[in-house]
Amino acid sequence: MSIYNRYSDYLKDRYKERVYKLPVSIPVSCPNRLNGKKGCSYCGGEGAGFENLSGTFSVYEQLSKNKEYIGKRYKAKKFIAYFQSFTNTFLPVCDFEKYINEASEVSDIVEIAVSTRPDCIHEKYLDVLKKIKEEKNINITVELGLQTVNYHSLKKVNRGHTLAEYIDAVLRIKKYGFQICTHIILNLPWDNIDDSVECAKIVSVLGSDYIKLHALYIEKDTDMADEYMRGDFEICSVSEYKDRVIAFLRHLSPDIAVQRIIGRAPEENTLFSNWSMSWWKIHDEIEKEMTEKGYIQGDLYMYTDGSAVRNFV
Repeated sequence: MSIYNRYSDYLKDRYKERVYKLPVSIPVSCPNRLNGKKGCSYCGGEGAGFENLSGTFSVYEQLSKNKEYIGKRYKAKKFIAYFQSFTNTFLPVCDFEKYINEASEVSDIVEIAVSTRPDCIHEKYLDVLKKIKEEKNINITVELGLQTVNYHSLKKVNRGHTLAEYIDAVLRIKKYGFQICTHIILNLPWDNIDDSVECAKIVSVLGSDYIKLHALYIEKDTDMADEYMRGDFEICSVSEYKDRVIAFLRHLSPDIAVQRIIGRAPEENTLFSNWSMSWWKIHDEIEKEMTEKGYIQGDLYMYTDGSAVRNFV
């Protein structure tokens, strides 16, 4: 038995062969960057898209170039068009529809994943995705940056939304039958392991289909970089991060596929990244500890369906 529900296995089971994500950049920003604001305190100038091709290429060109490279390197034949950087529903609906349509025209695209914020989910955009899904027979995933369920921490990092917006977004997306991937930073300085457990519980009971875990990194030229250099906060140890990941996975619904348990960032752009360790090493150490202790995803998933009265029914 696998210690957790791996996304790669999920994709292979769903599509019957290897499937790879192809990142796409479009000219969008974020509502948290309006009127001269820098956005979230940890967010750099490129958002999450440091590996993306330039947005000066068309969506079709980006996907075609990436498909050729990834297909040859990994022998993949099916692909997910991943609108990754910044907030991909923060633009006029007509423009959004144009970009999504363009992605759907690329051969061998079986799914479109749209990364956005909980406060940027509106039925007009969901209607566009529904139309594409039905007309082109392409699956849809909406990726939501929650980061933490601790509303104090959300305010600290200037996230610009609260937990309520995430709940609202999930409920709206679920009405359309799309998949949901929730992004979480497990070691924000103002969080502890209890926040990690509560986050696992909330994404589970709301029915997130996938999760993507990140360790906080400090990117240069951000507000958080200034705070870090001033010593305004401390980052937990790598041992504590591993403990939080394990606690999170043990409380997570076993039905949720895990896309990653730690992220990475280019060292030249950061003041702190993964405790100056290889992300693969941290990843392997987490899996090794879970295996040695007999832990698996969801072995503490016991808090739903009226858990306090189970003895009576």
